[in-house]
Amino acid sequence: MSQDLKSPVATIQPKTITLNGYTWTDNYFWLRERSDPAVIAYLEAENEYTAAMMQQTESFQEKLYQEMLDRIKETDLTVPEKIDDYYYYTRTETGQQYRIYCRKKGTLEADEEILLDLNEMAADHHYFRLGVYKISPNHRLLAYSIDTTGAEMYTLFVKDLDTGQLLTDEIPNTYYSVEWANDNKTLFYNVLDEAKRPYQLYRHILGTGEDALVFHETDETFSLSLRKTRSKAYLILHLHHRTMTEIRYLNADEPMGEFQVIHPRQQNLEYSVDHHSDNFLIVTNDQAENFKVVSVATANPAKENWQEIIPHRPVVKVDGIAAFQDHLVVHEREDGLEKIRITHLSSNETHYIDFPEAAYTYWPHANREFHTHLLRFSYTSLITPDSVFDYDMNARTRELKKQEEVLGGYDPKLFETERIFAIANDGTKVPISLVYKKGLVKNGQNPLLLYGYGSYEASMSPAFISHRLSLLERGFVYAIAHIRGGGEMGRHWYEQGKMFHKRNTFTDFITCAEHLIAEKYTSSQKLAIFGRSAGGLLMGAVVNMRPDLFKVVTAQVPFVDVINTMLDASIPLTTSEYKEWGNPNHKAEYDYIKTYSPYDNVEAKAYPHMLVTAGLNDPRVHYWEPAKWTAKLRALKTDNNVLLLKTDMSSGHGGPSGRYEYLREMAFTYAFIFNRLGINE
Repeated sequence: MSQDLKSPVATIQPKTITLNGYTWTDNYFWLRERSDPAVIAYLEAENEYTAAMMQQTESFQEKLYQEMLDRIKETDLTVPEKIDDYYYYTRTETGQQYRIYCRKKGTLEADEEILLDLNEMAADHHYFRLGVYKISPNHRLLAYSIDTTGAEMYTLFVKDLDTGQLLTDEIPNTYYSVEWANDNKTLFYNVLDEAKRPYQLYRHILGTGEDALVFHETDETFSLSLRKTRSKAYLILHLHHRTMTEIRYLNADEPMGEFQVIHPRQQNLEYSVDHHSDNFLIVTNDQAENFKVVSVATANPAKENWQEIIPHRPVVKVDGIAAFQDHLVVHEREDGLEKIRITHLSSNETHYIDFPEAAYTYWPHANREFHTHLLRFSYTSLITPDSVFDYDMNARTRELKKQEEVLGGYDPKLFETERIFAIANDGTKVPISLVYKKGLVKNGQNPLLLYGYGSYEASMSPAFISHRLSLLERGFVYAIAHIRGGGEMGRHWYEQGKMFHKRNTFTDFITCAEHLIAEKYTSSQKLAIFGRSAGGLLMGAVVNMRPDLFKVVTAQVPFVDVINTMLDASIPLTTSEYKEWGNPNHKAEYDYIKTYSPYDNVEAKAYPHMLVTAGLNDPRVHYWEPAKWTAKLRALKTDNNVLLLKTDMSSGHGGPSGRYEYLREMAFTYAFIFNRLGINE
């Protein structure tokens, strides 16, 4: 990369802000004004600079892209899922960006029926994303939604699968909750307010133009979502806040009825609901930090009637449950490892599914059939490609239905994965998952990419990704830091990485980096780090705290302007996340956020090489956060290291929507990391 190119300079337009007795100046507040031509001009100038700086890597990017492409089976299909008399699946075709949604009736040898070809639908759009995909109970209608900007505002359509024609029903501004009532003509859906908070539930009867408002959530710190129980008996309205829940239910056979409350919202009480026979099965943290399972009659589900069926265990977190006709599946987490517990409801016999590796993850499939003894899940690790299993809960046997095919002769025996622990300053053991090529010499000379997230109780479980082989084949170690703020080690792990404990997230990550260096997996001159969204906040915080520790930083759509964002209630996610980050209108919370907010802590000092990305239509982390952060870094940093800002001018938080475009983005990111570490082939 040429160091002689002149980087863009954002105009300084001081804005004075006063809060909590403090006054400060924000020189780049003006970048929030998207309608200002100067803002777009600045973003485009940064894009041009990035393209120029990366020009010399273009042939390497193409090589990386071809490597990644050559590993995937471009024409492929998913394992069909049997629902009633139909088999549903998706498939991909070589050269096509998007999936094709299909089904067959009666048998897999029947003729294929294409329900949606996203490639045809996306033909006139640079960005295209399918939101919901809901088949009616009688399998004659399909409700689906699409977003063509990346702003996550979906338009809902209904297709007659007998005729192949769209109905006249078309509903804009819908979100991710759409469910059919059992009459095959009534749809429920949620919509967004001006801050893009899902706040209202509507009932729509096909062929009518006037939709009825069913519920309006007026508390700006709450959001609402809707789902249907696997038994198909109830619609579950989930009203949720970071620290409390209220759930309402409606008989799916009676869509004109009113949703009834199971338990009203109560501070620090969370719960979720499934249904079996005459009972609701509830996962709750009521006097149970790591959650327990209770049962209650649907006829009177008030909290005083809840009966404990799986007690609280301090070292085991209950992540969720799934009720089937004869079995209860419980998803647990112990010592950072996920487990599947299965109980036969008649005999009450319980067993666990065994998993073979030291570090792994699984995720349950939709399992939409209630009357079945088969549980479908995917299993993977850092060296094992995604493997789809059908597990017979009676016979306690599993059948491998399909393993992701990695082309080009991938052999997992050539790679090694392990799980180690770093010790934080307070004595906490922080897990790190690692993968690398066998024969690695721990001499401190290996390039290493360390990934982290650490927010929202999200667990960054070790999973296989084929494009990561481009790193491993070039001698990289890939590591995941399972830091506090995530959910890997139970609810306490999350609580110790949020609000007034948020700095633990960042110091844990630094501790992991230091441990990897001390154990000679790598050195600070060979260490690259990566995070996106709240993981981008992590990147911003740790480079302010320890810029000397890292050589290369990639921060994708990073949440870095924490104070300004959390002061603006019109921004999506702000009010609903006061219990995650804090509300800076409160002095104590402002003071704490100010200690780590990346934008507010940029200083005149040397920073690592940095690649920052943004999406112009991003509703979760607005483009101006990475843009302002980059502008301030450019103005203050004292080094000659490369700083690039790349804004996708036609997408949102998730980046490009097509699978080939996604691989090109990964090739670009890898090329930046490789180049800054002196690897150019």
